[in-house]
Formats: sequence, structure tokens, C-alpha cells
Amino acid sequence: MRLLSALPIALLSTLASHTLAIPYDSHCAPPAPWRRLSNLIIEKIWGLSPKASQLSADDTNRSRAGRKIPGDFLARYGHDVVLRFNISTAEEATSLSEAADVLFLDVWEFTEDWVDIRLAKDVVPSLLGLLPDSLQHAHAPLMHERALAQAIADSYPFPETPKQSTLPGAGHSHSHSTFSPSLRTSTQTENIFFTDYQPFSVIVPWMRLLASMFPTHVRMINIGITFEGRDIPALRVGVHPTNRDEPSGPRKTIIIAGGSHAREWISTTSVNYLAYNFITSYGKSASATSLLQAFDWVFIPTVNPDGYVYSWETDRLWRKNRQTTPLRFCRGLDLDRSWGFQWDGNATRENPCSESYAGEEPFEGVEAKRLAAWAKNETENNDVEIVGFLDLHSYSQQVLYPYSFSCATAPPTLENLEELALGLAKAMRLAPGGRFYQANSACEGNVAAANDKTAKARKTFLPRMETGGGSAIDWFYHELRVKYAYQIKLRDTGSYGFLLPKENIVPTGKEVVDAIYYLGRYMMDQVGFEADNTQLEKVSGLSMPTSEQEVLEQREDTPIEQEDAAPLNSENDESEIGVIHWDMRRRRR
Repeated sequence: MRLLSALPIALLSTLASHTLAIPYDSHCAPPAPWRRLSNLIIEKIWGLSPKASQLSADDTNRSRAGRKIPGDFLARYGHDVVLRFNISTAEEATSLSEAADVLFLDVWEFTEDWVDIRLAKDVVPSLLGLLPDSLQHAHAPLMHERALAQAIADSYPFPETPKQSTLPGAGHSHSHSTFSPSLRTSTQTENIFFTDYQPFSVIVPWMRLLASMFPTHVRMINIGITFEGRDIPALRVGVHPTNRDEPSGPRKTIIIAGGSHAREWISTTSVNYLAYNFITSYGKSASATSLLQAFDWVFIPTVNPDGYVYSWETDRLWRKNRQTTPLRFCRGLDLDRSWGFQWDGNATRENPCSESYAGEEPFEGVEAKRLAAWAKNETENNDVEIVGFLDLHSYSQQVLYPYSFSCATAPPTLENLEELALGLAKAMRLAPGGRFYQANSACEGNVAAANDKTAKARKTFLPRMETGGGSAIDWFYHELRVKYAYQIKLRDTGSYGFLLPKENIVPTGKEVVDAIYYLGRYMMDQVGFEADNTQLEKVSGLSMPTSEQEVLEQREDTPIEQEDAAPLNSENDESEIGVIHWDMRRRRR
């Protein structure tokens, strides 16, 4: 059995040697036409002139491991920096958002405390010229020039010896395989598949091997076809009950997806790590076995295969899918802004080059439309009840729950959503080497906010950096009636951003594994407030009200307009809501 468990790695060793040797020369292509156009506009308006590169092959930096930064990487990314702005007023939030649109800047991430932006160093004076005086010194660099190029180079797989490399232009010798041909059985934490990020061309056959080796509880399925014609592969993992004396009802199913944004490689790898843990733990771990018997688990490593492949072969920092837009030189839609519930594409309609471009209409994003159609077909025709949806992203270490589109509307089951979110965040923190994760409403986690120091429970929401409408978690929660829908933003909090070093793959995977085990136990009423209720009923004989079910039934016939909470115009309204949130947190301590 130990030999059998090592076969996937052995079989993939030959595959990887060919796959990772793909001609990556296109990775070092010059900037896209729209980026060249934006640079030209900036030069004309602000009088900037591009600095001639003085870099040579001998002038490249090396990482601590001795790895050179290819010259083409330096030419493409070597003059970019990542700046973090601290936002505290509505004027600051609005001006930074508008400046980012005007200058076609790449907004990496934003929370209630800060905003990270990638831009060319030469554009920094132009950006500061559009910002108020309060932001002139309220920023700090996260990555200086070559540090960004170095982090990009280090994110690609490469052997331990410095003379060998799988980077673009480094040669394509088959001896440069990421995988070892050895049949030595590796432990789960040392599994060689997770020592590096893996390209799509290796992930797909790895998934097929798992499905063929564990046919009792694993099936490989296809969610749909991408814009460029690729499959969206997934693994369905679960053990169906065989007791015919009791009606089983619809099969409860939990979906865990990653890679909606192409450059967030840690999300794709974490889905794979989680799937591998569940698959190989069946029959060995009582917890894993019970979860596979209670639920079907659908693991989708990347909802955006086209973008993921493009991030490997052309632009490491590509975010969107690869769909065409009204502007020929600006491709791609933001898949997490193209879902049909509370779609707000008007905010980006005039700028297809925006990293948050949502298209011309809801569900224009092909891959989002395919996933939605598959999920609806499962519930309507295949006797499936989707009870959980987790959308993995990076970065900022947050567990976010609906709604994303607005903070003025509270979800009907807010208390349950918040309770589980806090449990997931705690489970990730308590994992071996775990980091601290915040639990927030998605609108709070994606909106600059300022706390009123005179009242702990009061919070003022500031203008958004980008629209929150058309989110996947909102659609699954409201349209498909999925009880628990979350977006989890994984490591880190900005030191590397989307370029998380490969040493973080396993620790991040362990955090996700512990969170999902907690999710399963919570949904089986083994932990949480419902578990306490069950124990109380056994002791007292009293039946607790099923408030969540009542709320869900009431929601069936309630239009979203009627669910909207009254605007927070009065100080009393804000204070009352703040007291409720404060009380909820106090009761859970």
C-alpha cells in the first residue's frame, strides 16, 4: 500500500519533465498593448519619459538560494513597486480609487485598513499629484523594484541546484524535472507535489491519477468549458450511504473552489492540498471518513484555467480570465464580479482594461456562467443540495461572509454566518504554525472603514476601492440558497502578496484543512451554538426554535429590495447595530 500511494508522483515524474519544459519564452514578452497605451498617455499628460534600461545579464540580482533574475523579468517587472496606503477618510478613499482608474493602476488588495497598489516607480509622482495632502506620506513600499521581479522568479518551480532552472529562457533539459522519479513514500507534509506550485498541465493528470487510484470515493468531473476551450476539472469526493431502510434524501454537497483570479496560485494549490488530504485519509482518519460519508465534496482547483495558464506562460501577475472585450487590446473579465446577483458592471463598463471589469451584462464571464449553470443543474436535476460554498483567494488572511455588494443589507442568517466565520478563523489560527485570520462581512473586508474611537461598536464605511457586486458568495447564498457561503483570503498580509513563497504551501494547506474539518463538524452539529442546543435539549427535554429555517422560509418570497436595511443615516441606527454586533461577539467568547 505504501508503494501504491507513491505511484502518482512516480508516474508524474516523466510527465513533469516534459510539461515544465514548455517554451516559456512568451512569459517574457513585452507589456500588453493596453499597458503600452496607458504608459504613453501618462508620458504625454505628465511629461514623463521612460528611463532606458541599463541592466545587463551580469547585473541581475540573486535570491538567497543563488537564483538569478532573468533579464527579461527585470525588463518587465524590475521598475515596478508595490505601495501600501493607509486610508482613514472618505476623501482619501475616493481620491485613491479615482487616481487608480485614471492611471490604470493594478490594485492588489484592500481591507478596512489599507490599500496595496502596484505601479511603475516613474508613475509614483503622478499618483501622489492626484492625492490629497494627507496621503502624501501615508504610504510605504512593500516591494522595491527588483524585489518584485525576484519574488516572481522565485515563485516558479526550480531544482535545488542553482545551475538548473525551469524559468523562461533557461533551457529545457528533461533533467530539470520538478518531480523525483524515486518511489520513496513521502509523508503528507513532505509530499513532493506540494513542494512547488504546479502548472495546469501537471494538475490535470494528477487529478486523473487520484480518481483512478481511489475509485471507491473519488470521481473526476467537468464543470464546463472555458472561453478558450479548456475543461474546468473538479474532483467529487464522497461515500454514499448504502442503508436502503432509510431514505437518504438529496445528497448534501460542499463546493470548494480556487483560482478565480489567475495570479492567486496559493488558492489553487490549497484546493489540491485539501483534496489530497481528504482522499488519502478516507478509512484511516475517523474524522475524514465521517465527513466523506456525510457530504459530497467538490474540489475545483481553478475556476479560471485560461487565466491560470496565461499566468504561467505569459504574465505571472495576470488576474482576469482571457475573454475578449470591446477593446481588442484589453482582454479579460473579473470572474468574481460577473455573477448575476446585484451585478454592478456599470462601475467598470467604460474601462475594459480595469482589473475589476465585470463585462457588459451579468454572467458575461464564461467560466462564472458555466459554474452557475452546473450548480443549478446539480440542485434541480441530480438530487443534490449544496449546503456549503468556499471560494479561496489571496491575500490578506480574512474569512468573509455575505453580503459583498453592500453593507446596508444584512443577510437573514447573519448570526449563523458570523458564528461559523469566527470558528473557521480560529481553526486556521490554531493549526500548526497557523496565522491570525479576521472574520468580517465581505462588504467590510473590501471597504475602507474607520472606527470611531469614542464608541467601540461604531464603524463608518468609506467609499469602495472597487464595486462589490456580482460576487460568487452572494450568488450562492441568495440565489441558490446555500446556507454557508464564504470567501477565504489566504496568506499573507502583504509581505509577498500574490507571490507567496513555496515554503508557505504546506503551512497554508494545513490551515485550510483544519478550517474545513471545523466546517464539516459544525454542519454536523458537533461544534458551535447548534451543538450546544442539541446537548441542552437532551438534558432539559426542551426543543429549541429552528430560527434559521424560519428565516430561510420567510426569505423565499421576500424581494431583495424589502430585505434592505434602512440607510444608516441616524446616529441611533448606527449605535443600535453596533451594540448588536458587540453583543454577538461577547456571547461567543
